Amino acid sequence: MVYVIIGAAAAVLLAGITLFKLMWRVAEPNEALIISGSRHRTEGVGDGLGFRIVTGRGTFVTPGLQGVRRLSLDLNEAELNVECVTTQGIPVRVKGVVIFKVGDDDVSIANAARRFLDQQKLISQRVHNVFAGHLRSIVGGLTVEDMIRDRERLTGETRAASGLEMEKLGLIIDTLQIQEIIDPTGYIKNLAIPHAAAVQRDARIAQAEADRMATEAEQEAAARKAEATRNSAIQQSAYQAERDTANARAEQAGPLAEAASRQEVVVQETKVAELEARRKEQQLQIEVRKPADAKAYETRTRADADRDARISAAQAHAQETQLKAAAEAGQVRITAEAAADATRLRALAEAEATRATGQAEAAAAEARGLAEAEAAKAIGLAKAAGIQARAAALAENQDAVVAQELAEKWPDIVLAAAQSFGNVEHMVLLNGAEGVGELFAKALTMGGTGLGLARQLLTTLHGPEQSGPAAGAATAATGAGATAAVVPVQQIPVEE
Repeated sequence: MVYVIIGAAAAVLLAGITLFKLMWRVAEPNEALIISGSRHRTEGVGDGLGFRIVTGRGTFVTPGLQGVRRLSLDLNEAELNVECVTTQGIPVRVKGVVIFKVGDDDVSIANAARRFLDQQKLISQRVHNVFAGHLRSIVGGLTVEDMIRDRERLTGETRAASGLEMEKLGLIIDTLQIQEIIDPTGYIKNLAIPHAAAVQRDARIAQAEADRMATEAEQEAAARKAEATRNSAIQQSAYQAERDTANARAEQAGPLAEAASRQEVVVQETKVAELEARRKEQQLQIEVRKPADAKAYETRTRADADRDARISAAQAHAQETQLKAAAEAGQVRITAEAAADATRLRALAEAEATRATGQAEAAAAEARGLAEAEAAKAIGLAKAAGIQARAAALAENQDAVVAQELAEKWPDIVLAAAQSFGNVEHMVLLNGAEGVGELFAKALTMGGTGLGLARQLLTTLHGPEQSGPAAGAATAATGAGATAAVVPVQQIPVEE
């Protein structure tokens, strides 16, 4: 029963602590708690505010019935970069910074809560817009010179003009600084040019005057320095002469005493050197020569042993190399013989294939040659038979054969002669119809004239005994040729 009571008490205590944590809200020093959900009375604000403001302390909040939101009371900064125009019509850009915060009194907190509780990140932008408008209005009533010479006036007027609006927003201005006035037209720079020139002129004059005075002082100091240097040099020369005289006397007495003492020293040093040489000789015998002889003997002995070992190793390596070379040579020889056999077999196979191919190609070429030779022979025999028959005909009746050939070709000859008139568009004959008749008569007798020439040639070659039949054949050919030549002559317009 006791444990149950203790457990119940612990549960009640835990529930009370949890409920306390849920209901208790504490405002940090740099924030204000805005508690909404019930009607509250706030001093200086009046009744019916609708929310409660808590700063710097804790308070109870009913979960589900009341809402708690936090309004930051930290400093905020808004940078100003405003394009303005002065009363002279000169455009300028004013850069500055405004540092502000929400007021600590309940009225300011209430005004800021109503306006920025959900837009606390936009407070700087709103403040920039407020100051930008007032800056443009104030700069519009000032000259550039007023802005430069009395920047505090610009700052004070801007702050005073924005104060009422900032108070309505629940904000207070901690500081307002006009950092820079930028003149894109160069008006301010031109204003400074005369003053800068005057300052530069005064500076050059002052510098020249200072240079002149400095030069005079330097020359005077240099003259005094030269005079002091001369006096010092004279005195130093006198002192140096006295020192040289004393030094010469001292130098003459010193070498004599030094030479005497040096002679005694040399005698003693010679004796010491002789004793030292003997001692070093004995020491070299003990420390150098004997150990060197022992070292040389040891070196020779080790060199002989190393040489014998290297010779033995070289001989063993040579034998091993010889055996490996013999084995490799045998392997290479076997491999080479196998490769040679394979190459020889391939060469024989390729030669056999090439020989068979060559025989087949030779047989085909031979067959083609025989066929072409037989054809050429048949053509030649046929041509020879024709030539022989033609020769026999010529031998038996040469005039008839020639006349037949001329008769066969004569229409073409007369046609070619008649075509010369086909290209004539107009022909003028002086003798009228007789001229036309003579012209056609000459064309028709061309065949007979040619045949007569052929007959004379044959008579000359074969004698007058064959002229009779040939002449008859030629006459017949002439008539046939003349008749055939009349047909293709075109009608030619004739002008008498």
